[in-house]
Amino acid sequence: MSNKVALHTLGCKLNFSETSTIGNQFLNKGFDIVDFKENADIYVFNTCSVTENAERECRQLVRRALRQNPEAFIIVTGCYAQLRPEQITKIEGVDVVLGSREKLELFSYINNFNKNKLACIYVSPTEELNEFGPAHSTDADNRTRAYFKIQDGCDYKCSFCTIPRARGKSRSMNPDEVITEFTKLVAKGYKEIILTGVNVGDYGKAFDTDLYNILLKMTEVPGEFRIRISSIEPNLLSDEIIELTDKSGKLCKHFHIPLQSGSPKILKLMQRRYKAQDYQKLIFKIKKRIPDAGIGVDVIVGFPGETEEDFLQTYNFLRDLPVSYLHVFTYSERPDTKAITLPGQVDVFERRKRNNMLRILSEKKKNSFYNEMTGKETEVLFEAENHKGLLKGFSSNYIRVSHPYNPELINELSDVIITQNNEGTCRCRTKEIKKSIDLIAC
Repeated sequence: MSNKVALHTLGCKLNFSETSTIGNQFLNKGFDIVDFKENADIYVFNTCSVTENAERECRQLVRRALRQNPEAFIIVTGCYAQLRPEQITKIEGVDVVLGSREKLELFSYINNFNKNKLACIYVSPTEELNEFGPAHSTDADNRTRAYFKIQDGCDYKCSFCTIPRARGKSRSMNPDEVITEFTKLVAKGYKEIILTGVNVGDYGKAFDTDLYNILLKMTEVPGEFRIRISSIEPNLLSDEIIELTDKSGKLCKHFHIPLQSGSPKILKLMQRRYKAQDYQKLIFKIKKRIPDAGIGVDVIVGFPGETEEDFLQTYNFLRDLPVSYLHVFTYSERPDTKAITLPGQVDVFERRKRNNMLRILSEKKKNSFYNEMTGKETEVLFEAENHKGLLKGFSSNYIRVSHPYNPELINELSDVIITQNNEGTCRCRTKEIKKSIDLIAC
């Protein structure tokens, strides 16, 4: 029987969390998990469909796996598989395609791992994706941080997005189960738990609760840990969550808040649920309450109808906001979205040019944020892996840190003081021993 399985994840932190569930299914059946670069008997690809590049990468990776082992059994699952399973079956060598629900119960659909001449498809219709899947979490970095999925699906109707079709309606883990699973993660020794979901800020509607209340209960769990919210929509980041972040000491002083565009016209075409001025007020409110907060921003360039003037409006809007970094996405036409039918498609070369401009702005923002942190104290969680003689970690406000390898610092929440920033490379000292360490932008 085949016994070596390699897993590869494309896309968001939620996908990484779900890949862990898939891996656990194999481990419970006696399989060995190996690195994707190794020769495996079974390859599982958990895919993304946010951009065309993600789909292209999936096809390339399947072919790479088959070059490593032409007899390998190939399973493709995730959002790409949910939306376009027939397209995946045309990739030579694919054996099974599993939808968003089926991947969490893989062995219910696959009895053996003998290669097939024709790929089998097990994909439930989107309207049947109405239950929250099994509770699961995964290592983010060798048992110091964990991804914890508490929400899935989305009820929003952004004109560029396929995720509601791939993931179904918004749904949440039962609050009691959240606390039970969270407590288990703390007991296992994880010092940072990253809350994931498609729309985490939408947590709890079916249970007559919300994200703030479940966060409050999490902070009351005994133990040494901190909580990081992977991403939250601006209209769902409440004053109560900001206040709790400031006061509790258990929530990371870091918010990743999608903007997508600073142009009111483009935001309206995108069918986003806020206005640019609302977003601006939110950012300044956070910085007033938590001056050292790290704030990340998602932004899309080249959306249909985005003129040069619209783009410059977004650029200037972001330039004047006290944010820490940008995640810049080039608009990609997605089948079955409203945006693909909109007039004013932007030339691909122009999209790339705008993307590059915002990436440069992002580096300036990050460098400025590090300069502002010079002389200040922040909390760092050092990870376990030895990076050629270095330990690495993240500060509470999402600054990447490195330190000469010292096993005593592994999985410890350490207070450090930043002393210098030199073009994204900073120095700091631990508050206790006053010893200089390196802080490196990542």
